[in-house]
Amino acid sequence: MTKETIRSEITGTVWKVVVEQGAALQADDTIMILESMKMEIPVLAPEDGRVLKLLIAEGEPVREGQEIAVFEEE
Repeated sequence: MTKETIRSEITGTVWKVVVEQGAALQADDTIMILESMKMEIPVLAPEDGRVLKLLIAEGEPVREGQEIAVFEEE
């Protein structure tokens, strides 16, 4: 199992966190949705695995490249 840090691809706001910490996901499942300039951008699981830690909460601002979650691939 490999740990991976997921980073924001945009500067914006966390609109909605879809999963809870510890959730098991399949590749391309939505982890959270970011909002920038009235557009909703989903953050997807890169592989099958588990969200070990969410590093940001709903309503918080994010910067491009900021760490937003720790993911463990199965």
